[in-house]
Amino acid sequence: MSYAFPPGGLPDQSANPEGHAVFTPAYAVIPANTQRDIVTSFLPGWKGMRMWVLARPLSGFAETFSQYAVELAPNGGSDAPEVDPESQSVILVATGTLTLNIDGAKHVMGAGGYAYIPPDAVWTIWNDGDAKAEFHWVRKRYVGAEGVDLPEAFVTSDQENAPVVMPDCDGVWATTRFVEPTDLRHDMHVNIVTFQPGGRIPFAETHVMEHGLYVLQGSADYLLNKDWVPVGPGDFMWLRAFCPQACITTGNEPFRYLLYKDVNRHMPL
Repeated sequence: MSYAFPPGGLPDQSANPEGHAVFTPAYAVIPANTQRDIVTSFLPGWKGMRMWVLARPLSGFAETFSQYAVELAPNGGSDAPEVDPESQSVILVATGTLTLNIDGAKHVMGAGGYAYIPPDAVWTIWNDGDAKAEFHWVRKRYVGAEGVDLPEAFVTSDQENAPVVMPDCDGVWATTRFVEPTDLRHDMHVNIVTFQPGGRIPFAETHVMEHGLYVLQGSADYLLNKDWVPVGPGDFMWLRAFCPQACITTGNEPFRYLLYKDVNRHMPL
């Protein structure tokens, strides 16, 4: 298994700038080849970090989450990474090794490491290794519900969780669920979806959930609203609610992506 990440750098002057980057009222595609050094940001309170902001709440578009790709140099990190006390986070390690401390519990995470951090947690994150470390970071303000407790922090990995095969698909479509769908403490799911070669979503999904989809591995033709877009490792798709979507895999390796969606709460009126 592999975990794609922004390439950084800068293409040379012979490169053709045309590509499949697009922003529409229903969806956006931010290809890997646009995730370069000149569009990085740096956060106060961090050492040796830079990040690509892939999604942020936009009125009239996708409004519930932000998504970053964060690179940490050796000895880089933060003792106060989160500035919003209402924010919850999911972290997926792409490369290198991270030391994550949540409420005094230390966790060393390698590629495929996954952590859920609730809004009341005190946490730090550092790269104690000799090589750079890279991770994906999804943030959402937690929406509480009467009679529902806050979820607890947990640390696991992609490798420790068996994908759940979807029904009636001959085993070619599966989802790695890090949270049980019936656990109403959680108001977001950040899963890994895997299609084996030849797999597909056989209908145009059209639903209320907003999505961020970061392609970790493989390739596919992805239906976004009415458009078929070829996507591969490092490409990011950003979907507003009710944008139709489907995919047909291409190539000879599994097609895998990190998927965000908002769930389990009333719609604000």
